[in-house]
Parts: sequence; C-alpha cells; structure tokens
Amino acid sequence: MKKYLFIFLSVFLFSCATGKSFQSFFNDHKRDMGVTAFQVPNFMRALLTNISPELNNLFGNVKDFKFITFSEITKEKQQKLIEQINLVINNNFTDILRTNTQEKTKIISVKENSDLVSQAIIFNTTLAKSSVIYLKGNFDPNRLRHLTKTNQFENLSQKLIQNYQTSPKTPGFNPN
Repeated sequence: MKKYLFIFLSVFLFSCATGKSFQSFFNDHKRDMGVTAFQVPNFMRALLTNISPELNNLFGNVKDFKFITFSEITKEKQQKLIEQINLVINNNFTDILRTNTQEKTKIISVKENSDLVSQAIIFNTTLAKSSVIYLKGNFDPNRLRHLTKTNQFENLSQKLIQNYQTSPKTPGFNPN
C-alpha cells in the first residue's frame, strides 16, 4: 500500500511541477540581451487606449498586460523559447491557433472562464524577432479571434513603444 501511495504522490507532484507561470517566464527573460520587456501597471493603462479603436475596446477589460520581444536570436534560443512557452501554456491553457513551420511558430492560447477568455498568450517567433503578449482580464473570444486574424497583435509592441516615447513623462517614473 505504501508503495502505491508513494507512486501516486510522486506522479502528482511531478505533474504539478511541470507547469510554469507567464510571470516566471517574463522574469526569467526580461534582463536578457536584445530584449524589450513592457509591463503595464494600473496607472499606465491610459497609454493602451490611444493605440487603436479595436485595441481600445479590448484593453478596457485588461487587468494585467505584459509583452516581451527578443531580437535576432539563434535557432537554439528560439527552440528554448518555444519549449518554455509550451510549459506555460500546458498550465491549463487551450490552444486556439498553432502554426509550426521552419520559418515561424505562432501560438495563441487562452484560459477560459465560462464564455469569456480570462487569460491569453500570443506568441510569435522567427529568427529575426520573437514576441510574447500576455493579457489577463475578461475578453470576448470573438474579439480576440478578429484581432488575431487582422494581425493587430503583430505590431502591438512597436506601437506601444512609440506611443510611450511620445507620451508625456509620468512623474516619479523612469523607464531606464
């Protein structure tokens, strides 16, 4: 009996340990060379509403927003990023889109709460640029699908950085 209990506990603990949170992925990579990382605190949400009408409608429901981009990575680094994102989305996320080719991997994965999406991860990787967008809130799955089909997430990081650089400085906030 003890033998079966030990096996059961070992399998249970191993299965719990295989997941990884997006926050830990973000923290593991935000200081890597060639990385641009952006995390939007509550007081900066107004920055997101100026990007586009479609994104404005989506970001009205955002409770947490992070993105991270990696520039000019090696094939080995790209594979490692794919493996780490897979660990994150294996933690109760459901893929709604996954494209794997030699040139590009694209994954859109969500956590659902009833009829709403509560978390979304949008991952795009090539050797020239890899990016991950994380959203937490309550989102209409059809709106996320539309934004994905119209490639609005593809240029989001660039728009955010440009918008931030042209916005007035927030007192007491220094991004460098």
